[in-house]
Amino acid sequence: MGSETCSIRTPLLEIAYEESGDPSMLPIILLHGFPDDVRAWDGVAPRLTDAGYRVLVPYLRGYGPTRWLDPAASRMAQQAAIGQDLLDFMDALVLPRVALAGYDWGGRAACIASILAPARVRALVTIGGYNVQNTLGPPRPAPAVEERAYWYQWYFNTERGRIGLEQNRREICRLLWHEWSPSWRFDDATFERTAASFDNPDFVDVVIHSYRHRHRNAPGEARFDAIERRLAERPPIRVPAVVLHGAEDTVDPSHRTERHMTLFPPGTERRVVAGAGHFMPRERPEVVADALLGLLRVSAAR
Repeated sequence: MGSETCSIRTPLLEIAYEESGDPSMLPIILLHGFPDDVRAWDGVAPRLTDAGYRVLVPYLRGYGPTRWLDPAASRMAQQAAIGQDLLDFMDALVLPRVALAGYDWGGRAACIASILAPARVRALVTIGGYNVQNTLGPPRPAPAVEERAYWYQWYFNTERGRIGLEQNRREICRLLWHEWSPSWRFDDATFERTAASFDNPDFVDVVIHSYRHRHRNAPGEARFDAIERRLAERPPIRVPAVVLHGAEDTVDPSHRTERHMTLFPPGTERRVVAGAGHFMPRERPEVVADALLGLLRVSAAR
C-alpha cells in the first residue's frame, strides 16, 4: 500500500502528513529533523508497513504544507512547542498509544512526548540519544571542535544569519547535508525533493526562533514555561527505547550518547551505526526499521 498525503487540524496548526499501512494497526510516527522533511523516511516506512504497522510521517511546523491556522500568530519553535505539536497531532487523530522514532528536531519532539505522556508511547527509537535541551541554565561552552561544527547556530543568532537563510536557504541546507553526513552521496534530485519544503513561508522564522531560543536570545511562549522548567531538570525517559547514533555524525559526535544512557530505562540498547552520519533514516533505513521492529516485538512480549 502506497502513502497518502493528508492533513489534520490541531489547536494551532494544519499539520500535513503522509500515511501508509493498515489503519487498524498500531501507529508508528516518524519525525524528521532540520533541515529535512518527510522524505527522510522513504526507506523506513515501507519496511514498517510490510510488517503490518500503520505509519504516519508529519511535516513539522515551518516545513512543507504544514501551516498555522492564525496568520497573525507568532512563528515560534522552542522545543516545548515541537513536543506539544506531536501530542496535539496524536490527539487530533485520536491515537491513544503510538510508537515513535525521530532524529534532530523530530528526535527531540519524540523524547519530550515520551517524558510528558509516557503512557501513550509504547516504544521510542531516538537517533542522537536524549535530545532534550536545558533552555534555562547558564550556557556551557563545548569543546572547540564541537563549537566549530555549530557555526550555523551562531550564524542564525545574528541578523545577517536571518537574511542569509532567507536568501540562501537551499545553499545553506545543502551544505549542512554534506557536512553532517560526509560519506552520504546524495544526488541533486534527492535534495530538491526535500528542498521544496524549505519554501514554506514560515520556515525562516521557525528556524531562527528555534536556534535563538535555545541560546537564550529569543523569548519563548509563556504557556510553555512550566514544561521548559521541567525539561531543564533532565527528567529521565521511562518508556522502552533504543538509542541510535551515526558513527560519522559530525555535528552530534557519537560520544554524546554515552553520557545519556542513565536517562533511559536500565538495559536500553545504544548502537553506534557504522556508515551513517546525521541523516541516518536516509543513509541506513534498514537499521532504523529493524530497531523499531525489534523493540516492538520485545515490548509486546512483556
